[in-house]
Amino acid sequence: MRHLRLPEINMSSFLYLAKICTLVSPKINYMKKTILTACSAMMLLVACNNSETKENKTDTSATSTTATTEPKKEDAWVPIDSATQMKAMMDYGTPGEMHKMMASWNGTWNGDMTMWEHEGAAPQKMVGTAVNTMVLGGRYQSSKHTGNMMGMPFEGMSLMGYDNALKKFVSSWVDNWGTGIMMMSGPWDAATKTLTLTGTMPDICRPGKECTMREVFTIIDDNTQHMEMYGPDQKTGKEFKMLEMKMTRK
Repeated sequence: MRHLRLPEINMSSFLYLAKICTLVSPKINYMKKTILTACSAMMLLVACNNSETKENKTDTSATSTTATTEPKKEDAWVPIDSATQMKAMMDYGTPGEMHKMMASWNGTWNGDMTMWEHEGAAPQKMVGTAVNTMVLGGRYQSSKHTGNMMGMPFEGMSLMGYDNALKKFVSSWVDNWGTGIMMMSGPWDAATKTLTLTGTMPDICRPGKECTMREVFTIIDDNTQHMEMYGPDQKTGKEFKMLEMKMTRK
């Protein structure tokens, strides 16, 4: 059944009117009763009308949600017995060949860096030192970097590992020039001896947003490494080479 749709009415107006009704002279008591009766009827109709409106909105919202939201399909959960779980944990936590390769990068390295503020900008030079050490039973490599950048002291730290489950390298970076953490991951290419990491870091020029970063490490020989870092040009948003570094073991 289609109900009569009443306009929105301010309920305080009814209360005010009822109050006036109680103050009028007894001589117009009949009028008072009539008005109060009308007020009550109107209030009841408005309440029913508003209730129906809310129900209609709820029904419409529910119908819309059902129509537009697809249930998330997930793979069926496969039970795992304790023996399988224990083996998986042992495999995940046991250092392998990739960890041995990282360990071969231990030591103190001198770095010659070239940086660009944007595409076509004049290059800026910097020298620094990095000390690499395997930690937590040879599972991760900690690197501590020191140097001088644009006349100011620079200090940074990275933690890199090889995730046995993801089958790729993972890395984090922090330094004294910021308050965020850059997270990256990527595969090792044995044929070219290249490690390519991609990830994100806070976009300091656009608060609340992140920008995509890319690093390419190339192992030249046992005592020489080369790294290139790519990020968005702040003028165009396009990726460009923002840093290049040659590392030589002491």
